[in-house]
Amino acid sequence: MPSIEIATLALILLNVVVTMKGFGDSRFFDRYKFQVGAIKARQWDRMFTSGFLHVDNRHLLFNMVTLYFFANVVIYAFGDWRFLLIYGVSLFTGSLLALSFHRNEPYYSAVGASGAVTGILYSAILLQPDMTLALMFIPIPLPAYVLGILYLLYSIYGMKTRVGNIGHTAHFGGAIGGYATTLVFSPYLLQTDTFIVLIMAVPIVLMFILERLGKL
Repeated sequence: MPSIEIATLALILLNVVVTMKGFGDSRFFDRYKFQVGAIKARQWDRMFTSGFLHVDNRHLLFNMVTLYFFANVVIYAFGDWRFLLIYGVSLFTGSLLALSFHRNEPYYSAVGASGAVTGILYSAILLQPDMTLALMFIPIPLPAYVLGILYLLYSIYGMKTRVGNIGHTAHFGGAIGGYATTLVFSPYLLQTDTFIVLIMAVPIVLMFILERLGKL
């Protein structure tokens, strides 16, 4: 089990405290969740505060466990502050993409750290593409970048079909934030891991092409 760094612990504690407050106070939850109409009415803070609320304990646990397992890769590469910046940028880009895709749905709402956590995950994969990962429904270990690409392709499918009660756009936007910020901090990856950088960009480019063609 990886040791837990102070920055990771701080994020987990903040998520737990805000989420528990939301569980016990529906007015608090409604005021700080992501909601298109409210954000367009200039409640911009929801772009960030929504990322610390969760719908239930399972939702919270899944996001925090994922953060715990991948945070160290990013922290060891960049340090605490850049790790926190990647988390924040990913949270924002996740909310921004969700706002863009659902701009004509004033009652569309969402909560969760999934966008930020997906950004950390995508950053970790860029930094250590030789990691092997396995999911419950794919029990065979695969290169991390393969699973990262498959996950974003599934997110595109989810964005198109709206399958499940899942914020696929926020997940995808978070991945974009983590990908871009990691390359800003480590531009050498464009030379040392050119293939990985390019192939992990394929789902991102595909998403923008499909959106441009009106297919999403």
